[in-house]
Amino acid sequence: MFRKSVLPARFKHWLQPWQAVDWWLFAAPVALTILGGIMIRSVELNAGWADWWRHWITGSVGLVLALLIARWRYDQLLQWKWIIYGITNASLLLVMFVGREELGAQRWINIFGFNVQPSEFAKLGMIITIAALLHERSASTIPMMVKVLVIAAVPWVLVFLEPNLGTSLVFGSITIGMLYWGNANPGWLLLLVSPVISAILFNVLLPIWGIGIFIIALWVAFIGWTAWKTLPWKTYGTLVPVVINLIAGGLGRVLWQYVLKDYQKQRITMFMNPDQDPLGGGYHLIQSRIAIGAGEFWGRGLYKGTQTQLNFIPEQHTDFIFTAIGEELGFIGSVAVLLTFLLICFRLLIIAQNAKDDFGSLLAIGVFSMIVFQVVVNVGMTINLSPVTGIPLPWLSFGNAALLMNFLAIGLVESVSNFRQRLKF
Repeated sequence: MFRKSVLPARFKHWLQPWQAVDWWLFAAPVALTILGGIMIRSVELNAGWADWWRHWITGSVGLVLALLIARWRYDQLLQWKWIIYGITNASLLLVMFVGREELGAQRWINIFGFNVQPSEFAKLGMIITIAALLHERSASTIPMMVKVLVIAAVPWVLVFLEPNLGTSLVFGSITIGMLYWGNANPGWLLLLVSPVISAILFNVLLPIWGIGIFIIALWVAFIGWTAWKTLPWKTYGTLVPVVINLIAGGLGRVLWQYVLKDYQKQRITMFMNPDQDPLGGGYHLIQSRIAIGAGEFWGRGLYKGTQTQLNFIPEQHTDFIFTAIGEELGFIGSVAVLLTFLLICFRLLIIAQNAKDDFGSLLAIGVFSMIVFQVVVNVGMTINLSPVTGIPLPWLSFGNAALLMNFLAIGLVESVSNFRQRLKF
């Protein structure tokens, strides 16, 4: 009788530290990690190496760390925000001096035989720093928004100089998503990204006389109207954004016409027409499109994809793992993967909405912005809807640093969920 009454109490005691976590948010990444290992093994079956087991080992370590973080109070990070920010920038600086170069980029540091990619963990460091800043004061004022942008710009520049365009774009999506959740005026965010849009529009539409000029004029007028409505200084607040957009459009045109080489232009626009260089820059995209299309509705079957098993797609176990899923698991498997990501994002939004403070809510939104952007860009480039940028697919692509960081991020959000109720004394 004694054992029967004590054992349930002990079991309840062990589960108590995780009693309020979101178990769906744990289950979905674990399912993706298991599938990732299976698909990596399929890709490597005839390639002469085997890394799939490392994917599962790293995922197991990440899951354990996530469980430990989930039972640790996330709000204690508030007092460590500048230390985390300093470590983040110091690690990115260290890459520039002692980093190992691979595939034309210097992104890795060798620590006791393990290659560590600081830019991956810098994503989480920046999420924590921005969340702490916006917890103290919202982004509802222009000075506070500028402060956040300046602080986020330091690690962004260091990552961009590696060079690592994909991760720097992720940094931008995280910053904009957290500023929006931190009460920044949406019009300010539009003005923030408008010079990039202007540079693209001027290049695409300016050669098209008539309708092209008309659309550009409408865009510039819309920017002026947005500035008039949202900025506190009506005259200068309207004039400055319009001038900046015109200058950005002109500089973008000059850069495209006279600075970039033909092969650089081709690399940027290749996703729109990969058939222009089927044996060169377009080869990767063409094979990716063939693989996903060959899967049809039900897929060719695990380990039976011709494009996958015959190694037609370079780097398929990393950035292009979705092509193996599309070919061997078909439309059904691809949709199941996308629905799993949708479940993760939905749970992140629920936790952000129900967090007990702004810091926890912003942490969840930062992770949400990071995952959404990476999934959209990665899947988009495999189906020729976006340029190839080297962004991995979370929990599915092979990459120890990215996989570990994603689990750490989930553990941090689970801590927000676990401690969403105020302490009772």
